[in-house]
Amino acid sequence: MDFSINEDLISLKEHAIKFARKELNEGFREREKAGEFSYENWKKCADFGIQGLALPEKFGGLDMDILSSVLTMEGLGYACKDSGLLFVLNTHIWTCEMPIMKFGTEEQKEKYLHNLCNGSLIGGHAITEADSGSDAFNMRTTAVKKGDQFILNGTKMFITNAPIADILLVFALTDKTKGFAGISAFIVEKGTPGFSVGKPIEKMGLKTSPLGEVILVDCEVPAENLLGREGSGAAIFNSEMDWERSCLFATHLGAMESILEDTIKYANARKQFGRQIGKFQSIAHKIADMKVRIELSRLILYKVASIKAEGKRANLESSIAKLFISESYVDICLDALQIHGAYGYTTEFEIERHLRDSVAGKIYSGSSEIQRNIIARFLGL
Repeated sequence: MDFSINEDLISLKEHAIKFARKELNEGFREREKAGEFSYENWKKCADFGIQGLALPEKFGGLDMDILSSVLTMEGLGYACKDSGLLFVLNTHIWTCEMPIMKFGTEEQKEKYLHNLCNGSLIGGHAITEADSGSDAFNMRTTAVKKGDQFILNGTKMFITNAPIADILLVFALTDKTKGFAGISAFIVEKGTPGFSVGKPIEKMGLKTSPLGEVILVDCEVPAENLLGREGSGAAIFNSEMDWERSCLFATHLGAMESILEDTIKYANARKQFGRQIGKFQSIAHKIADMKVRIELSRLILYKVASIKAEGKRANLESSIAKLFISESYVDICLDALQIHGAYGYTTEFEIERHLRDSVAGKIYSGSSEIQRNIIARFLGL
């Protein structure tokens, strides 16, 4: 299996790096402290083509293959300090655009994909509830058919993009007797009667990525906004997680590359006991381990991309990628912080910010424990 990257892909990644450095970092520290999402940078990303990476040209997209999308997101992760913005983008693309592209009717695609692509709409999805985090399909939100509408009732919690989203894919039970086979997905627009969003939830990291509660009280959703058929919600969710676990974590890989480079520079510049600290074996071994984690992360991520490029599902491989990359990101941040010592604990070198941002990766898109469950299931356990 060939994972070599040709010059076009390298150029694509470098183009994304140059864009992020030039356009996305100014004023970030102030926005991060204030927990402020940048609509201006969101629009810059749309103009650059990020929101349209994987969408066909007929909807204004770039129609990129998955490996090209991965390399682009890797470049953004390397150069963009605003991990919250990148998380908003990934949520928008992989959990809203792609499900509509794959499961939507032609009318739904025409209605939503153009504006999702050009950035005039912000999307997301809402499945998590206060009592059903890892047990995502054990939901209480219901959708009852009434004439040409579905009436949704329930509450969703910890929903990325909820405070800023124009549309959300909301998952609800249309048949309580069928378990996960009774879950359906609906395209719900902001302003729909009965739909509201609670105040933004403050977080440890990813502070510029708005998170909130979604409240549905007799929410009237037109029947034509059902995504796919009734009962296909679990399949839609699993499909979007396959995409998210394949592509979102490319930004983590890019961030890890940047952290490694900064740590090597620091280890070569910082002197203690009369020599560069990188010459001490204890420091050199930590840096070597960082490099190993990055290269193994790259291999599994590109393997997932190659499988999906063939039109195949990559459930097992994407779970392995998600588990390994998310945990490697945290480990690399901890090692980098330790090597930087007291400086790493301050905000000056931004290692502490990377660490705060990295921890959530072990929770979202299915926790590390859930990924191990999935992997074990594929092994017949």
